Amino acid sequence: MNKNLFIAFEGIDGSGKSTQVKLLAERLTKEGHKVYSTFEPTDSDIGKLIRNIFSHKTQANHQTIAALFLADRFHHLLNKTDGLLKKLEDGYTVITDRYYFSSYAYHSVHMPMDWVIDINAPCTKLLRPDLNIYIDISPEESMNRITKAREKAELYETLENLTNVRNKYMEAFELKKTDEKVFITNGNRKPDLIAKDITTMILSL
Repeated sequence: MNKNLFIAFEGIDGSGKSTQVKLLAERLTKEGHKVYSTFEPTDSDIGKLIRNIFSHKTQANHQTIAALFLADRFHHLLNKTDGLLKKLEDGYTVITDRYYFSSYAYHSVHMPMDWVIDINAPCTKLLRPDLNIYIDISPEESMNRITKAREKAELYETLENLTNVRNKYMEAFELKKTDEKVFITNGNRKPDLIAKDITTMILSL
């Protein structure tokens, strides 16, 4: 790893992305890299609206949700204070918990994937990850972890939907295999073993 990178973590709910973002950030910081960790939806006003929809406080149709994610992503990219492009320009390695592959997978369960990809095309032109890391767990394991972690499931958190989302992730990876660098790792193992594989992959870039 000879430069600052942009790394996106992907996976269905409960896959352990946030844990691996934290472990990777700690490791790269120890290696002497400037690291900025972030997530989508963001904590902007748009991101808060998305979270209200997920927690059933606000109602919205699937097209509106997809459009809100896109607006939040533009803010995430272009924010002059701590946007992704600004942080990379300042020499940080940026690690995000979710990026546009999440939109491809989650939204295309409810609408054509081509439409989701098309509306996100400007984001891919602004900034494409140096590496997309997909932490793979079964939908059954996802639901098991969600049930233990939350009192109430959020929007999209059903076994049927998570099964569909995982399938859509695989469809999107295949569709974009010539454009994107994707590393798939088994998320059913202990976090330190997953982290070791991820770090080895990133340090080779």
